[in-house]
Amino acid sequence: QIPQFEDVKFEAASLLSELYCQENSVDTAKPLLRKAIQISQQTPYWHCRLLFQLAQLHTLEKDLVSACDLLGVGAEYARVVGSEYTSFPWELQLLLMERKLQEVHPLLTLCGQIVENWQGNPIQKESLRVFFLVLQVTHYLDAGQVKSVKPCLKQLQQCIQTISTLHDDEILPSNPADLFHWLPKEHMCVLVYLVTVMHSMQAGYLEKAQKYTDKALMQLEKLKMLDCSPILSSFQVILLEHIIMCRLVTGHKATALQEISQVCQLCQQSPRLFSNHAAQLHTLLGLYCISVNCMDNAEAQFTTALRLTTHQELWAFIVTNLASVYIREGNRHQELYSLLERINPDHNFPVSSHCLRAAAFYIRGLFSFFQGRYNEAKRFLRETLKMSNAEDLNRLTACSLVLLGHIFYVLGNHRESNNMVVPAMQLASKIPDMSVQLWSSALLR
Repeated sequence: QIPQFEDVKFEAASLLSELYCQENSVDTAKPLLRKAIQISQQTPYWHCRLLFQLAQLHTLEKDLVSACDLLGVGAEYARVVGSEYTSFPWELQLLLMERKLQEVHPLLTLCGQIVENWQGNPIQKESLRVFFLVLQVTHYLDAGQVKSVKPCLKQLQQCIQTISTLHDDEILPSNPADLFHWLPKEHMCVLVYLVTVMHSMQAGYLEKAQKYTDKALMQLEKLKMLDCSPILSSFQVILLEHIIMCRLVTGHKATALQEISQVCQLCQQSPRLFSNHAAQLHTLLGLYCISVNCMDNAEAQFTTALRLTTHQELWAFIVTNLASVYIREGNRHQELYSLLERINPDHNFPVSSHCLRAAAFYIRGLFSFFQGRYNEAKRFLRETLKMSNAEDLNRLTACSLVLLGHIFYVLGNHRESNNMVVPAMQLASKIPDMSVQLWSSALLR
């Protein structure tokens, strides 16, 4: 047997299964990977990579039991072949996938200490730090904790600067299993830009989101000339999804529509990408329809998106926006009451996101305002303000302040109205949020 042929054989299996996945033929990819895993135990690098690939497939299919089994196999194999560096990411993912959300925070703290104490070559250590910090940052962003994430995000940005100055060929590992990297260095840079954009958009720093999106897209264009890895297209789609939402807030609707078309074109190139992002696409079209006041079309898009998603946070985001459509239409009370019951922030809220729960209080306040129940509306909006101020959710703060100002204006208390509307206007100018600026201007006349 020719040793180099083993590499060719396993790389062929890996690429072929990737191709099947892009064509949405996951059931054809899985047995191919299992067979390659079975015969690659004497080739540590490929055995680890193929196990990781199959675990990723099961995760995409929401089969977390099978994914955890494979992560456990990978961690044990890496330990047996003496690669602490390769075993760490497997163990960390396994622990996180098996834990409930409230148990994740202490676990992340413990893992952070393990990473800092880890002894190895600089490239490996920084690679593990990026892996750990990406998980930590995305955990906070999923939980809607925009202020709490800032120290971790800053560490991640410093870490990627450090890793980009190190050269891969400085120290070649003696253990073949140590050659396995969870992500190439160039892809890590784009990933850090991506999580920075996600943070900026949630926090309401939309100019910063635009700046980092431009940097990331430029980097992606360069990488895609030499690298056809599917993850680059996924990064590009997620970046565009975020910047489209920013465009709608800043009032650049025509540009948003062009970028929605760009996302469609990217998704059409890969059936898997399309199935993974179909719900997000319909959600973006729904948000665009709201921005141009086409409420019937917005409802149709959101209803389709709800049918297509199994992701809890996205589901809650869509329901919140659909509720705002029903409130504006004013004649859909039965459907609205049903939706509001499903996203009740006071009782059994379906997701753990701080940001989405604060938004649910705002929607309740908006509904009470349209019903003329002003004291109830003020209670909900003060709750939104308390939550949005705690985590620097600037856009929710601006929306809540201007709606409170509108309530005081209707009640004839113009002085108190101005006390709310002026800071709302200042914050909206800083974001910048076009609709809140226009709303504030109308109240200040």
